[in-house]
Amino acid sequence: MGRIEARIAELGLRLPTPMPPVGNYVGGKLVGELLYMAGHGPRVDGQLPYVGKVGRELSTQEGYQAARLVVLNTLATAKLLLGDLDRIAEVIKVFGMVNAVEGYRETPKVLDGASDLLVEIFGENGRHARSAVGMAALPFDIPVEIEMIFRVSG
Repeated sequence: MGRIEARIAELGLRLPTPMPPVGNYVGGKLVGELLYMAGHGPRVDGQLPYVGKVGRELSTQEGYQAARLVVLNTLATAKLLLGDLDRIAEVIKVFGMVNAVEGYRETPKVLDGASDLLVEIFGENGRHARSAVGMAALPFDIPVEIEMIFRVSG
């Protein structure tokens, strides 16, 4: 177990089993030293523990927890692609989409779940640029979908 996976375990978390893409695309693509990750949702072993709109079926705090789970799913796919999460040198960009009711104004608080966890795992190398946008709908009625860009080494 590498340094990053040890840190995840130290936080009392685990990487879920990576889910295959649900369409004609790949989970991530390495271009030079940048790993562009496809949008991921909050799944655990194929199940969706969070479903619905934030601000109606789910609270901001539940959205925050869903965003944390999305990070773990994204890292699980990154491990599958890279072989070792220790190859991630830093988190460059997070683009977060929140399935929210009209007029919902707390998308940054929901996406803080992802940002906070990335910093907990990677330290200063987890700090990143970010967008947090509200959406009218997301696939499978998930509350959060996130794309990430990592800089990798080796």
